[in-house]
Amino acid sequence: MTAILTLIFSAVMFFNPPLGPHTNLKDTDFIGVRSFTNGQKIVVTPYFYWYDINTGAHIRNHNGTDALTTHPPSLEGFTFRSAGWHRKQLLDMMDAGIDVLLPVYWGEPSQRIGNVSVEKQPWSFSGVPPLVTAREKLVAEGVKPPYIGLFYDTSTLQWNSARRRVDLTTNEGRQWFCETIRDFFSLIPPVHWAMIDGRPVVFLYSAHFAAAYDQTCFNYLKESFARDFGGRTPFVVREVSWKVQTDDVYAWGGALGLKTHSVASLGPGYDHSAVPGREPLIVPRENGRFYERNWIRFLRRPAKIVFLETWNEFHEGTDLAESREYGRTYITLTRKFVNLFHRGEVPPLPDGPFTSVRSVEMNLNTTNGEHGVRLVDVSDGRARADVLDGVACLLSVTNKTAGRYLYFRIDDSFKRDEIMTADVEVDYHDGGNGQFRLEFDGSDTNAPFAGAYTGGPLTVVLQGSNIWKTATFRLIGARFTNGENGGADFRIVVQADPFRLKKVSVTR
Repeated sequence: MTAILTLIFSAVMFFNPPLGPHTNLKDTDFIGVRSFTNGQKIVVTPYFYWYDINTGAHIRNHNGTDALTTHPPSLEGFTFRSAGWHRKQLLDMMDAGIDVLLPVYWGEPSQRIGNVSVEKQPWSFSGVPPLVTAREKLVAEGVKPPYIGLFYDTSTLQWNSARRRVDLTTNEGRQWFCETIRDFFSLIPPVHWAMIDGRPVVFLYSAHFAAAYDQTCFNYLKESFARDFGGRTPFVVREVSWKVQTDDVYAWGGALGLKTHSVASLGPGYDHSAVPGREPLIVPRENGRFYERNWIRFLRRPAKIVFLETWNEFHEGTDLAESREYGRTYITLTRKFVNLFHRGEVPPLPDGPFTSVRSVEMNLNTTNGEHGVRLVDVSDGRARADVLDGVACLLSVTNKTAGRYLYFRIDDSFKRDEIMTADVEVDYHDGGNGQFRLEFDGSDTNAPFAGAYTGGPLTVVLQGSNIWKTATFRLIGARFTNGENGGADFRIVVQADPFRLKKVSVTR
């Protein structure tokens, strides 16, 4: 089957008929349909509906081990096929104040099975009708559950049944992209669509899975969608990695720390310990304090749309939904801050251990080595403890891609200003040859990842003097919103071997 689909895709324009019945729409299909307005305050969250207790899909790994880092309160009825399970999630989202849920959709053309009903299609397709049924029943009962938008998981542009990486600059690639979006909305009556100014909401995951792309794909999406859906065009919110023009932009990774764009993203923390084959990455929840701090920082300079990452991604431990580990804690917290968001209230920043100090540091030669700055251990940033001539230090270690980075996170209580000027001092050993520089989470949106890797003003060249020296980096426009890998605020880019440091300090 896969071989046939691959051959068809490479030979002709790949195009299946619409999967659902809700196409060829007319104006009458939108009578009484409600819509948000552009600029209205909206709370959205991605909704992972791929779980199935009956088959163990996304619950157990291939070897039978537990695939989840956090867990639902019960596995009974825990399946995308159950309208009852969807109903419970919708009711809990209402309690949390969620306006829009975004099913994380993996449906793609080569996955379609010909001449079978939707119920017999793979989970991405067959899981949508039970969600619609659940929402329909709640509306009939007189309540107002969240509306349904689309989170297009664009990893299917690389990982798909056709086993090819899709090029969105080709006719076939554009059709693939548009058909994926079309099939999702064809399964949902327009009365349930999440819309802004009458346009259905589409969030895109990362651009990096596409073989190539350009603006023509998005122009084509408008044209093709309008043909199928009564002249409507989608309201597209792209992930920041897409270098095209769309209606709004957000950054994936809010679970690691607040990301601020025209759409803000934030979450409760991160832990993918149960996912096989991944490098360790944990951003602790701190009993809810991490989530609270990021909400407060968001509310001090809010966007109109906030993307909560995520409702129920139990693999990566970013769930806000009710869970065995946290109960309904994050539902209650979300409602608290959603209410503040809609009322326009700005809470004060909470005090902490470094609220009123002028400097924070990590010093390997003191009893309490971390005093407001700590090293972040991530896959591309490795170091090991070392001693050189009796001086405790860190030795940079090459990562798997032959790069060398050292990542650092600043305690949130030190970061009182949304944008600040700071001096970072690095005490390093001037041994050998090479150089190093610093990249920080700044406010220059032209820098990589919307400023998360803003280049510092200085490159330090090692002279081989074999003495300890201090380099000072003046950072202007620093945001320090944990925008780098592992939730770090800045990193040292090392192009030297060996490279050792004994102290890093940050001064307002």
